[in-house]
Amino acid sequence: MKRSRNAKIIATLGPASSTRARIEQLFKAGADVFRLNFSHGTHEDHKERYDAIRDVEKETGRPIGIMLDLQGPKLRLGTFRDGSALLGAGRPFRLDLDKTPGDVTRAPLPHPEIFEVLKPGMMLLLDDGKMRLKIHKCGKDFAETEVLVDGVLSDRKGVNVPDAVLPLSALTEKDMADLKFGLSIGVDWVALSFVQKADDIREARKIIGKKASIIAKLEKPSAIDDLEEIMELTDAVMVARGDLGVELPPEDVPILQKRIITLARQKGKPVIVATQMLDSMVSAPAPTRAEASDVATAIYDGSDAVMLSAETAAGDYPIETVEIMDRIIRRVEGDPLYHTYRQDDRIDPEETDADAISAAARQVAQTIGAAAIVTYTTTGSTTYRVARERPEITILGLTPKIETARKLALVWGVHSAVSADAANFAEMVKGARKVAKAEKVAMRGDSVVVTAGVPFGTPGATNILRIATIS
Repeated sequence: MKRSRNAKIIATLGPASSTRARIEQLFKAGADVFRLNFSHGTHEDHKERYDAIRDVEKETGRPIGIMLDLQGPKLRLGTFRDGSALLGAGRPFRLDLDKTPGDVTRAPLPHPEIFEVLKPGMMLLLDDGKMRLKIHKCGKDFAETEVLVDGVLSDRKGVNVPDAVLPLSALTEKDMADLKFGLSIGVDWVALSFVQKADDIREARKIIGKKASIIAKLEKPSAIDDLEEIMELTDAVMVARGDLGVELPPEDVPILQKRIITLARQKGKPVIVATQMLDSMVSAPAPTRAEASDVATAIYDGSDAVMLSAETAAGDYPIETVEIMDRIIRRVEGDPLYHTYRQDDRIDPEETDADAISAAARQVAQTIGAAAIVTYTTTGSTTYRVARERPEITILGLTPKIETARKLALVWGVHSAVSADAANFAEMVKGARKVAKAEKVAMRGDSVVVTAGVPFGTPGATNILRIATIS
């Protein structure tokens, strides 16, 4: 089941997509990676979905990536005496640690860590930014604010503090339990929410080790300030435009999206664009033109993957949504302008053996009209470097480890397959020919460009390039 596109699709599983049959339909429609959203559902629910994915993987013979998306800290108001209160613009409103239910004058905010960092002049955003409060006076257990927008505020609405780095770990007790569970069953990627600084990645890495790869969800302004170091430490990034759009002016988000994608490309790290991509398809059988354009823009910009959330987790048309996203990607990738952009945006190789070989592989493949670039890899790093080059042909990622093949399901242009590692040059060429033909990425008479490392099987030692003809 070789995809006829390079960018990948991530589909979130939920009530609308939890059965074995539905997961298989989603995969055949075009989903390459499945997201388990641990903000919802029990461990038992996620284990059933995990098992169903692995069953589909076994039946289809294709490696499938699984992402565990951690909830992260959730900052919320307390309750109101009547369940809600109508706040008027220009009126004072107090937030404090008193648990007494709120009214039109005050509300409980049971998060002392927020009060620790507040300063006069800062903004507080409530209910996904629908309500805005400006702080005039504050202390260790209270904040006196002014309401800037009329609206109804109800129980336990979310709170965002865009102007401060909160003294909170990105991993809550719930996240730690969810992470332990996810690693025990064998997820491939861990999406880390509420990343504020590079140390959040370091903390997660100590726990995760090499059991899974880390995706830094970029949804906080402070993470953008620390973007370079976060990008160095993480394995992949996600442009989480929902929360990012709450805490930043909406006009800033498209610019940041392009900036993040560009930096990820430079670093050779997979980048995902997420949130409300085809949101109207939660309840409609077709997307808006603006949504189709949004998906297309992410592909033109060079994203490795685009993600569906509620559309496949809880929507009325999960299969149709994946099919339409697949169609949009293929249409964009068939546009001559897309290829022009790829040429213009090509990243200069770094001064390493792996980058030199990867750049040469693309150039040689283009010159001789090869059908594919075949990479031998243990950890995936060799294949990532070739994907960074954005070649015009399929990248066949061969690895002896199924875990690596599953991770590569997220990476642009890669068709991954499990194959025994080569012990010598003859085995390398023979294996590349055999798998390329079996996976239908090349036919008899086609040429393939093969990269590997000597000594064979040594991670990160890419230093040779061969041309082979399929016989």
